[in-house]
Amino acid sequence: MEDMVTLLLDSTQLEVVLSPTERALSFRKSNIVVPREHIDRVQLTDDAWTWIRGVPNPGINLPVVVGAGTWKSAGGNDFVIIRGRKPSVVIDLAGHDEFERLVLTTKHGVALLKALRLDVASEPEDVADIVA
Repeated sequence: MEDMVTLLLDSTQLEVVLSPTERALSFRKSNIVVPREHIDRVQLTDDAWTWIRGVPNPGINLPVVVGAGTWKSAGGNDFVIIRGRKPSVVIDLAGHDEFERLVLTTKHGVALLKALRLDVASEPEDVADIVA
């Protein structure tokens, strides 16, 4: 599995692009698309496992190795793609029709935070390229 998900951002939305392996592990056929106005807060973490709540349904959980899929809890549904104890980002959503939170392993968390503050193009672009 790759080291991280790809995060594409344009002026209207954030798209979490899933690899074929991530799609299979998370039992998901499509990417996650979040309108920018639904992004409530973005936090960086070195241990995404502490942010997991609920149980995978559907998904896979091999603690401290890989977590992927939809986690269901009393707080709602979270989408998780995490590997090991690597830098990750926790994105709280407000008003999204599918998820309350995204928990993703990515080394581009700081780039995402910076890119969300910028005026970006109307065409989707990798967050790492936007802030470069």
